[in-house]
Amino acid sequence: MTPPRRRYRTDLTDAQWQVLAPLIPAPKPGGRPATHQRRELVNAMLYWLRSGCAWRLLPHDLPPWQTVYHYFRCWRLEGCWPQILRVLRACERVRQGRRPTPSAAVLDSQSVRTTEKGGRTATTVPRRSTAASATCWSTPWGCCWPCT
Repeated sequence: MTPPRRRYRTDLTDAQWQVLAPLIPAPKPGGRPATHQRRELVNAMLYWLRSGCAWRLLPHDLPPWQTVYHYFRCWRLEGCWPQILRVLRACERVRQGRRPTPSAAVLDSQSVRTTEKGGRTATTVPRRSTAASATCWSTPWGCCWPCT
């Protein structure tokens, strides 16, 4: 039997997993049986999220990065993450003695950026400079390194 893997600071506790487990999609019927436990997949996703590393840099004692990325993407396309966020937000609000859903929202000028002129003025694409395209033949926007 393989020794248990070392625990990361991002791993779910048993109490956290009890809340999250019903929200994680079960393996689909048919096909190959699941090789990795759902909890390990979520632990790997949390490690990736917290560390900010590339998928390929996940530690080797976690499930393979290809598998973790596959499930992360599938669950994103199925809309699982917003659903999980709604449930966890409601649980946290109840824990704080508040109503499960907020009754109002406050937006200020620091939360939502606007342009001074308003409208789509600031989102227009700037014109391409003819001088920039002359600096390097390989890219129309110039080079970040010297061309020789």
